[in-house]
Amino acid sequence: MSDSALIRINEPWQSGVAKNITFIVTKDCQLACKYCYLVGKNNQGRMTWETAKAAVDYILSNEKDFPEESVIWDFIGGEPLLEIDLIDKLCDYIKYELYRLNHHWFNSYRFSFTTNGINYHTPKVQNLINKNKEHISIAITIDGTKEKHDLNRIWLTDDGKERGSYDDVVRNIPLWLEQFPKGGTKVTISSADIPFIKDSVLHLYSLGIHEVNINVVFENVWKEGDDAKFENQLLELADAIIDAEYYKDYACSFFNDQIGRPLDEIEDNRNWCGAGKMLAVDATGNFYPCNRFTQFSLRTKEAITIGNIKSGIDMNLLRPFLTLDRTTQSPQKCIDCEVASGCAWCQGENYDAADTDTIYQRSTAICKMHKARVRANNYYWNKLYRKLEQENKEGSC
Repeated sequence: MSDSALIRINEPWQSGVAKNITFIVTKDCQLACKYCYLVGKNNQGRMTWETAKAAVDYILSNEKDFPEESVIWDFIGGEPLLEIDLIDKLCDYIKYELYRLNHHWFNSYRFSFTTNGINYHTPKVQNLINKNKEHISIAITIDGTKEKHDLNRIWLTDDGKERGSYDDVVRNIPLWLEQFPKGGTKVTISSADIPFIKDSVLHLYSLGIHEVNINVVFENVWKEGDDAKFENQLLELADAIIDAEYYKDYACSFFNDQIGRPLDEIEDNRNWCGAGKMLAVDATGNFYPCNRFTQFSLRTKEAITIGNIKSGIDMNLLRPFLTLDRTTQSPQKCIDCEVASGCAWCQGENYDAADTDTIYQRSTAICKMHKARVRANNYYWNKLYRKLEQENKEGSC
């Protein structure tokens, strides 16, 4: 079996050439996930049709300012499918306007959703999917086993008690995979659910989900010893994937043979995060460099806007984000790190965690977790390539 036959995480649609435009259609959600970065969720901030239409009109009438060859219209919340009527109407309007204007994004667009999956089966959601089959991507978030999922992704009942949402989500997974057989899920790891990592990834495979995108939260929630527990879970997961040969048909983003090397200060100086290259619009019509700079996403800092649907984008406000790179925001220990590649950051979390109101101070809360991942990742690839090499030798005899 050759290296090229290994299943790997798929590249995002039109990666590197698509403009990502995010509509924050609601701040509301049925769930109260404990690790959610949206600290200000509420049932008041709902986007109106007038605001959504004005945002699309501004973007499409300023075609020269959006030269990317493709576009991803991303709908988020809260839970975006709570606003399915607005989204359906807006998608129809976008398609019509792209055609009417002979816009360069015509037939090179995608509608994208990440949903908690609770309303996925409803007739209105299914109608949206059927109308946009060739231009839609939907990811359902399911965190793994029922025990892990229900640890964080909870309903709050009227009497203030917690109730897990696993059963409400898993019932829709077969329908989702029937419609999106290559669909991947997004799993989030926080301190409390480290012990469930291995079993959760394997459980998701057993549901028929072939691509598991998984990461630790960027916030500083990590306790002493979490990195050792994390590494042990990844080592056990590596053994399970290789021994059962899941690598032939399934992928897990924790294992990537491109991470864990030094980065050149000049050649590898890109910003990890896309803040500034993306565009987000909220229910009031304000534009942001990404949704993490909205007020309901921030714990302590003030929101950073870069314009609005009436006055447009202010390039002077956007420019600092366009100048961001790795060296301008990283401490020296990150520049010199021997395993720097693959160590991610979130620009909004950098800003929220910074000592001052700067976007140029990188948060290093996940440092020890990344190093633990690299050690487990090295183990995974060493074991896998030895196994494949042995199989090749036996096959050539």
